[in-house]
Amino acid sequence: MSDINEMNDGLRWYVAHTYSGYENKVKANIEKIVENRGLGDVIQDVVIPVETVVETDGETSKEVESKLFPSYVLIKMVMTDATWHVVRNITGVTGFVGPGSRPTPLSDEEVEALAVETRTTIQSISVGDSVEIVDSPFAGFSGMVSDISEDGSEITVVVKTAQRDMPIKLEAKNVRRKAD
Repeated sequence: MSDINEMNDGLRWYVAHTYSGYENKVKANIEKIVENRGLGDVIQDVVIPVETVVETDGETSKEVESKLFPSYVLIKMVMTDATWHVVRNITGVTGFVGPGSRPTPLSDEEVEALAVETRTTIQSISVGDSVEIVDSPFAGFSGMVSDISEDGSEITVVVKTAQRDMPIKLEAKNVRRKAD
């Protein structure tokens, strides 16, 4: 197993296979070991992809979390002999996804498709800036920023139309600052 150090590819997402129903225990145990051993720099995140489904039985409805990939846990880590052994020796883990005993990291496209990692683009947009709407039903319109949410994820743009000024609330990624 010593060839794992040679295939170290930096911080990447790997998939660990678990016994059915052990996903949450595995996640909790990995997080506990990372905290206890101070491995936060080499094992950064553990995710169990879930979706929220609304179940109805005629009269009542409730939201239920459903695992997208039962028996799998996604781990963002630097793959070394030490980290491989830490994860592999947790009760409930049967191994990593990959050919033979060689864990294979997820590609950037796979990570993006699974939406396990949300990337935010920080723009230098402030209230009063002229912006162009690049994606939404209002794509192609221009306007002025009137408000920005506290976390910067939503921007309100006032678009001038023939009849009136119309405020439009958009996700920050759908707006681009106009070149001066």
